[in-house]
Order: sequence, then C-alpha cells, then structure tokens
Amino acid sequence: MSADLAVFTATGRRKSATARIRLSEGAGKLVVNGRELDRYFSHENFAKQAYAPLLTVELRDKFDVSANVSGGGVGGQAGAVAHGIARALQKFNPELRIKLKKAGHLKRDPREKERKKAGQPGARKRFQFSKR
Repeated sequence: MSADLAVFTATGRRKSATARIRLSEGAGKLVVNGRELDRYFSHENFAKQAYAPLLTVELRDKFDVSANVSGGGVGGQAGAVAHGIARALQKFNPELRIKLKKAGHLKRDPREKERKKAGQPGARKRFQFSKR
C-alpha cells in the first residue's frame, strides 16, 4: 500500500449543531454526511459559509473534507462545519492561525437559544399585566 496521507481531525460547533471534520490532502472534494456539499446545503449561502475558511487561506483545491454533522438546523450546521474546518487547518499548519483568526473563523459563536422560563409563555415574553 502507498504511504499514508496525513489526516487532520477537528470538531466544530455552532448553536446546537456539532460537526466532526476529517481533512486530508486531495483534489478539493467536500462531503457532508455522505453527500456533496452543494447537495447537502441546498442554499448556496450556507455552502459558501461552510467552506469559507478554505477560501481565506487559499487552499480550496488542496484538501478533501469529510464532515459528519448532527443537531441544529441548516444554518447552525454550516457554521459548525466552517468552525471545524478552520480548527483542522490550524492543526495542519499553525502559521495559518493568524489569517483564520483575523477572519473570525476560529471563534466559537457562543449564541444559543435561551430556555423558556416557568410561568411565562416564552423565554423573554411575559403575560399581559392588568392593573385592574
């Protein structure tokens, strides 16, 4: 068998979505949950968001990306994939950290859905106050 290719793994998260990323040298093939990136993320904005870290460091056609994503919605999953790719690229070459950090790809977006409180109709909404 030929020499083993280096594989870099990382985990990305956004909202309640989690993405496990495998980054290996190749021809630029992007696969999410067994489907091509463009077929998995139906809207092109989500697909662009997912592979944005590769465009930032200009390595779009140098790596094959395989991602397993679970939880959350389409937008959260795209953000999780982008976060995971950025972390895997940083493992591949620590010098890329400066570009990735400046573009904001390494920051884990901490915004989550706020929980509903007891005795109220929603997370922030209150029942109408009646003075009389």
